[in-house]
Amino acid sequence: MSETSDLKAAEFWEARYRDRDGRLWSGRPNALLVREASGLAPASALDLGCGEGGDAVWLASRGWRVTGVDIAHTALERAALHAADAGVSDRTSWERHVLGETFPEGSFDLVNSQFLQSPVPLDQQRVLRQAAAAVAAGGTLLIVMHAGWPSWQTEPPFEAEFPTLRGVLDELALPEADWSVETLDTVRKPSESPEGLEGFRDDHVWRLRRAGV
Repeated sequence: MSETSDLKAAEFWEARYRDRDGRLWSGRPNALLVREASGLAPASALDLGCGEGGDAVWLASRGWRVTGVDIAHTALERAALHAADAGVSDRTSWERHVLGETFPEGSFDLVNSQFLQSPVPLDQQRVLRQAAAAVAAGGTLLIVMHAGWPSWQTEPPFEAEFPTLRGVLDELALPEADWSVETLDTVRKPSESPEGLEGFRDDHVWRLRRAGV
């Protein structure tokens, strides 16, 4: 990515958060994170594209020590406030990164990547490979991404290439001796258009576990 495209990505996401009066997102954790991580023993977690902190705060409330990462200063400020309101500031920290260019240091028992899909440039393959490399021995990589547009979206707002379950595994190129696939799933959820038209949207889920020491 060029410096110009990095700037555009930062400007895009800053504007998206700042132009919204109040939270952009609900503040609740993503449902598929809850489904996949509820049974994991709390330890250290990395939340990529944490936004306003819904997933990170939920993890911290369950005992995880969480590092939340986002490109937008405004999102991180709101995430920190959310954590304070929830009483989990002592178990959360926040870092600004342009994913694809910079990445948090260290290893984590859970790396969570929920809907890391962007209408502005993002080196998704590189980010997901870095995410896998950041998983500690015995830890979990959880990836959730939209599999396509909502059923009612007849005129997509921008061009997008959606992932396939097998395609992401191939791009990660993880050694089979070191990794096991625990969830490989497509989930259909209700989706309503801004005009109230009912429909659905499919999401892909990958939960991968790294072998222990």
